[in-house]
Amino acid sequence: MSVDLTPAKVKLEDFARTFRDQLIPVNSQFSYFSSPSMAEEDVRQYLHEPISALPPGISALLPKSISLMLVPFLEKLNTKTGMRISFEKIEEPKQMPAHRLSTPNGEVLFFATKNEEVSDYHYGLYNEMASMASRAWSTEVRDGYYALLRTELAAKVNGEVDEKSWRLKQALMRKPASKEGKAFKDYARQSFEDTLTLYLHGICCDIDVETGPRQLPSRHLRKRLEFLQAQFPPPEGHAVFPEDLKRH
Repeated sequence: MSVDLTPAKVKLEDFARTFRDQLIPVNSQFSYFSSPSMAEEDVRQYLHEPISALPPGISALLPKSISLMLVPFLEKLNTKTGMRISFEKIEEPKQMPAHRLSTPNGEVLFFATKNEEVSDYHYGLYNEMASMASRAWSTEVRDGYYALLRTELAAKVNGEVDEKSWRLKQALMRKPASKEGKAFKDYARQSFEDTLTLYLHGICCDIDVETGPRQLPSRHLRKRLEFLQAQFPPPEGHAVFPEDLKRH
């Protein structure tokens, strides 16, 4: 049973240190603490379902110890003091959905859950995991993904999966000479992170990909997802494409 915290606002480091011994295991890699406490159904939706949908190959790229701290609000402060947890409603411009903290005991992921849709939380959770995995990808995965992107760039394929990678792609396409340098590598890593977020989210949940001028065309998106599926197969009973799920 989780314990409610009394102070209205507290630093992330203090919260993580105070409740480190009260973490509840989800599996050998993930544990969590929730304040206020969550109902059993919420624990299933917020923790057991998304974690059980992780491909084993992705889990292997992540840190060995990851703690999930579920709190009402995360409040962004000035650059000197960073961020803190709030148990009272705060102004919208100061609200943050997630934050990752590295500690001697492993990675701690904080998520604001008050007034947040479960689907948005799932996206944030998988985005944090994709961010960590994108910094630990193997040479084989990196080279394979680079090849996909170079084919897209040569064909002048417009669009991306998310805003960050879209902006980096636009900057890259304005400087063709830099397509093998740092600008390409920065874009490729962000593109991999954004695409992997979508892939993981799609394994766990029934999601829709929004269409628009900034969205990567569906045939190219599918090629990326098929590449990730080959590199990081979903766990038994899960699938990213509907037709694969029907075969189970």
